[in-house]
Amino acid sequence: MKAELAPGIAAEPKVGARMNSRMRYWEPVRSRLGILRGCLAGLTAVGLVTVCGLRLNLNLSTSGSLYFLIVVMVSVIWGFWEGSVTSLIAVNCLNYFFVPPVFTWTVSDPQNWVALAAFEITALTVSRLSTRAQDQARAEARQRVEVQKLYELSRRILLLDRRQTIGPQIVSLIHEIFGTESVALFDADSARMDAIGSHANDLEQLARSACFQDRTLEGADTRAWAHVLRLGSRPAGGLALCGPEVERLTIVSIASLAAIALERARSFEKESGAEAARQTEQLRTAVLDALAHSVKSPLTAIRTASSGLLEAGRLSTDDAELAALIDEQAEHLNRLTSELLQMARIDAAEVTLRRERVGVLTLVENVLARYREQLQGRRVTVADRAADLEVYGDRKILAAALEQFIDNAAKYSAPGSPVSVTAEENLGEIVIGVHNQGPPIQAADRERIFERFYRAEGSGHRASGTGLGLSIARKAAEAHGGRTWVVSEEAAGTTFFFALPRGPRRRDESVARQSSDR
Repeated sequence: MKAELAPGIAAEPKVGARMNSRMRYWEPVRSRLGILRGCLAGLTAVGLVTVCGLRLNLNLSTSGSLYFLIVVMVSVIWGFWEGSVTSLIAVNCLNYFFVPPVFTWTVSDPQNWVALAAFEITALTVSRLSTRAQDQARAEARQRVEVQKLYELSRRILLLDRRQTIGPQIVSLIHEIFGTESVALFDADSARMDAIGSHANDLEQLARSACFQDRTLEGADTRAWAHVLRLGSRPAGGLALCGPEVERLTIVSIASLAAIALERARSFEKESGAEAARQTEQLRTAVLDALAHSVKSPLTAIRTASSGLLEAGRLSTDDAELAALIDEQAEHLNRLTSELLQMARIDAAEVTLRRERVGVLTLVENVLARYREQLQGRRVTVADRAADLEVYGDRKILAAALEQFIDNAAKYSAPGSPVSVTAEENLGEIVIGVHNQGPPIQAADRERIFERFYRAEGSGHRASGTGLGLSIARKAAEAHGGRTWVVSEEAAGTTFFFALPRGPRRRDESVARQSSDR
């Protein structure tokens, strides 16, 4: 994706790029000029002390102390190398002007050799220690500044505008707060690249490489660095910077803040999407509920009229067939609207569960009795274990869920094939299964058939249906804290499972169990 600049931040013109190039060229020249200025200042100070010492007839000890003071001051103000050069000049001046015989390079007394050597070693040591202390102080000051900038970055990241794209805002903040020449941010999830600055194009590939190689990289320009953006254990992108010297640890911290900002933006997007989906679902449920209620009244009148015509018996054969078709389809619409109303009530959480102890065998037998006509000609078996099991829930809703499985088995299994109902307790759940010898359900459809209005490919040719039954079964299970699933194979057939948490044990069962334990 083409690099994009943050709103309100324009790319630097070519003139600015040339100026930056010239500045990088003159930086080493300025550094050498600074060393030369320090050396000249030290030479001047040593010269003045030498002239004054000769006029005032200062001895070796006093002159050495003054020279040593000059070396320390040059080291503090300019640095180690300037102080070292000044110390060499000073020790030679001591030797030539103040060590007998004066105005010669000869040192006749060994003690003077020791004094000159001690002076030089002490001057170099003090210069080094002074420079190291200054470097440490500057490093600490730079770290404090960078910590302040990191704090400012973290604070302003929390204030980013969620309505706009997050990438351009992040690179703009880094560019503004840390004063970098260029910043490039690569988001691996969206394959988006956002960049700003005069060297943005050079940093884009570096940011991608840091993400794909999952490590920190240094660019061709020693001032360019890239670090991987990590969310948990996986790389989520890359961040590349080019500009003033920034500590590597600071770059890692900047990358971590950028990764957190991206993850936070994704979380807000998911939250917004979930809220939109929830509102859409509520709207759809309300529409279905209103539609079902509106259809119920005219549908009742149609069924009453068609049934009355059939019972009157004064219709011709063709008219009777038409009236029977009207009655059959009215019954189908009535079942559809009833299921829509039931689904709408469950979705809207308007159903209040009237929990009670329900025997599994009684529940299964009552449902099978209602489907005696549809199951005629089939051998239906119920597991003996069902007589010993109970569930704790709403009897009507549980029966409605089990009806969907029995109705599904009656519709889609081969004519005359057996239907079996199993029940067992497993890991604190009561699992009821309805097995039939129907066509297998494809793996891709085994989860989707529990969605409302979804029907597997080819199922419409085998039996009529609304596409709501299995979704009602799942909603009923979820209302009780349970779950539903299906297992289907070519040879073994299809089994729909309905699992519910086992309710609290009866008091007499608990007492009996405690007695047996004793």
